[in-house]
Amino acid sequence: MFLENTVNHKEQFGWIEVICGSMFSGKTEELIRRLKRAQFAKQKIEIFKPEVDTRYHQDMVVSHDANEIRSTPVPAAANIAILAQGCDVVGIDEAQFFDDEIVTVCNNLANQGIRVIVAGLDMDFKGNPFGPMPALMATAEYVTKVHAVCTRTGNLAHFSFRKTANDKLVLLGETEEYEPLSRAAYFEAMQKTQEE
Repeated sequence: MFLENTVNHKEQFGWIEVICGSMFSGKTEELIRRLKRAQFAKQKIEIFKPEVDTRYHQDMVVSHDANEIRSTPVPAAANIAILAQGCDVVGIDEAQFFDDEIVTVCNNLANQGIRVIVAGLDMDFKGNPFGPMPALMATAEYVTKVHAVCTRTGNLAHFSFRKTANDKLVLLGETEEYEPLSRAAYFEAMQKTQEE
């Protein structure tokens, strides 16, 4: 999957890991798993999430399976750079909701020797690349794309289909608002939506 030990121990650079996929694919679950492993190894960790994400808890990153880890909500990516000093590992959830500066922040942290683990949606509900995620994926050393299971076909899903008529790009929601779909099911659902 990815290497945690480098060969050249004189090189003091960190790296970036991106965990991406659709809604209900286990991104946050995987982020929490990696962070808890680092915590168990007595590494100093700090976790950040965008202030707008208050679905489950104000100060916790919480997966759909109710696993959780304490986090710091921040209004902008610039706050992460200030608050992450002295950390070994930095976790960032829902990265798609941050401004484009998140890419520079993550690269600067990695250049300071910090392991940066970022989770986020790679595509929005329209099937387009979402916010800073493409640039994060391009500059990351490791990219893990996780998949949900399509609610209509049972195949692997990597699209987040919005079931409500709201056209806002950012709409926090759960199973009432979104469902994971395979390419074929998503294409069919989008065609139906356009016909209505």
